[in-house]
Formats: sequence, C-alpha cells, structure tokens
Amino acid sequence: MGDLGGISATVSGTLTKRPTIKTMPPTPRRIRGNTRETIQAARKLRQNLTPAESRLWDALKNKQLHGLRFRCQHPLHGFIADFHCPAHRLIVEVDGGIHDEQQDYDAARTERLEVLGYRVLRFGNEEVMGDLEGVLAGILEGVEAP
Repeated sequence: MGDLGGISATVSGTLTKRPTIKTMPPTPRRIRGNTRETIQAARKLRQNLTPAESRLWDALKNKQLHGLRFRCQHPLHGFIADFHCPAHRLIVEVDGGIHDEQQDYDAARTERLEVLGYRVLRFGNEEVMGDLEGVLAGILEGVEAP
C-alpha cells in the first residue's frame, strides 16, 4: 500500500509497477509576449531599415547617446518598436508616409504600450533627416521626463 518510487505494493504483498506517464516538455516562454513570427519579422526589419531609421540608428547604437543602450527593431508585447531603451522603458518610433494611413492603429498601439509602462516618442522621417540633433535632444528629454 506504500509508494516505493514508481512501484506500488498491494495488500497481497505483490509488487506492481505503475505505468510511467510521459509528460511533454514545457512550452518555452516567450519573452515580453512575442511570437516566433514577431521575432522573425523584427530580424527582417533590422536588415532593411529605412534611410531615416538607419540615420537615427547610427546615432543611437553603441551607447553613443549619453551612454544609453538602445535596441533596434525590437519586439515587445507583440509589437515591433523601431528603437527601445530598456533601462528607461522608452520607445522611439520613426514615422514615414505609411503612418499617415494608419493613424488609428498607431494611436492604439501607443496607448497599449503606455498602459504597459512604456513611454513612446514619435518623430517623422523629415525630422530625423533634417534635424537629427533636435531629435536626439527630444529623446534625451523623453529619458529625463518622469
């Protein structure tokens, strides 16, 4: 009647082996609610930055902006952020022409990310290409804002 590590003793004293139940390995947890598809899409976007994204990334990468670490085309909660500074929960988006057609989606996405505790800054392609110093100053203001 006792359990002997997978072997059961019966009342008559005979030993019977319990069937081993195989369990499936646990499903790997996805970080920050991402799917494999989102992660693959982010990788593709990283390889195909727009000229404005590339210009801003050249100024942000390798902790060039006051030692802040940014990630480029980073998946977060099912979305892909153009640039993400994890230490300050800051997301920087560079909006091109396509964003004129998807303003409702962008607003809902921004609202969802803000609910999750991120601060979202948006800059237009023209701003990045024409006033990179101003964009960088705006990002620093976003980092310092409470």
